[in-house]
Amino acid sequence: VWLCVEWRFLSISTDPKWYPARQSLRLDPKAKCLRDEEVLQTLPVGTTASFYFSDLGPQLTWGTVFLSECVGPLIIYLMFYFRLPFIYSPKYDFTTSKHWIVHLACMCHSFHYIKRILETMFVHRISHGTMPLRNIFKNCGYYWCTAAWMAYYINHPLYTPPYYGQQQVNTGLYIFLFCQVGNFSIHVALRNLKLPGSKAKKIPYPTKNPFTWIFWLVSCPNYTYEVGSWIGFTVMTQCVPVAFFTLVAFIQMTVWAKGKHRGYLKEFRDYPTLRSSILPFIL
Repeated sequence: VWLCVEWRFLSISTDPKWYPARQSLRLDPKAKCLRDEEVLQTLPVGTTASFYFSDLGPQLTWGTVFLSECVGPLIIYLMFYFRLPFIYSPKYDFTTSKHWIVHLACMCHSFHYIKRILETMFVHRISHGTMPLRNIFKNCGYYWCTAAWMAYYINHPLYTPPYYGQQQVNTGLYIFLFCQVGNFSIHVALRNLKLPGSKAKKIPYPTKNPFTWIFWLVSCPNYTYEVGSWIGFTVMTQCVPVAFFTLVAFIQMTVWAKGKHRGYLKEFRDYPTLRSSILPFIL
């Protein structure tokens, strides 16, 4: 529902019900929302101005959403790993798997989400302030359900180790750990680009850290390393639900990477032309 307001929108903005994060102001119903940092003097308006106000609904901070997305899979996976009652047959309650790969997979999965939680708390500088409350159910539902799906099969009493044994597990583990370190390195590099509270964008470049050298070829290497981590986890566990999650994650992150890549090209005329979105020379 749109409400066309003139200078009276000031009374809306001061109403406690319409706190700033809920407000959307536009010069045209089909235009993009005005950014927080935009001022009236720079807008394409005359001596009078009409704004279109819309209620975005209850909001949550992105940090809260990220934490919810990560804490859920961490706890859910551990519930299957410890084989709590009502998950498998009663005779398997609180038993442990005889396959060492099951324990290794639990450590890797837990490490991944603990890393994401700590990054959310201490590393990321999130540009976007909030997101609609309704979105948390969609986001968390996906992550939580897929975590339960893959955990059910990996920790199942009838789970069988990968076909090529320890060699396959080790290969997957090395890929996973390499990409986890790379992903963390990129997040630190991106953090160092932003000053606290600043929304100014800069072109990310490689640093002295070798894991960041992929910036020469890719605009969003954090997504590249993230996909690589899940490929490694797939190889290590040889589990179909993990492979499905990896494929869907790759498709989604490709969409995000392409959007960010287009944004870089649009905003910076001197942006490196050699870079691809997520896969060097390919995509």
